[in-house]
Amino acid sequence: MENVTLDIKGMHCGMCANGIQMMLSVKGGVKKADISWDAKKGVVEYDPELITVEEILNTVASTGEYTATVKSK
Repeated sequence: MENVTLDIKGMHCGMCANGIQMMLSVKGGVKKADISWDAKKGVVEYDPELITVEEILNTVASTGEYTATVKSK
């Protein structure tokens, strides 16, 4: 398992963070997603053999009008 920390722009409230977290949590290869509206970031624990960081970023973007970039890996 690996972790990636994301900077997420476009969240307006806690429900935004909950939606992103829910979408990531059901994605194959994602073990855990912790998204914070206050911090405007998220930490995703994932299996790199099942999902790529690019797929994680695309999932965030497809959830709404959000943009995510890798803060650290």
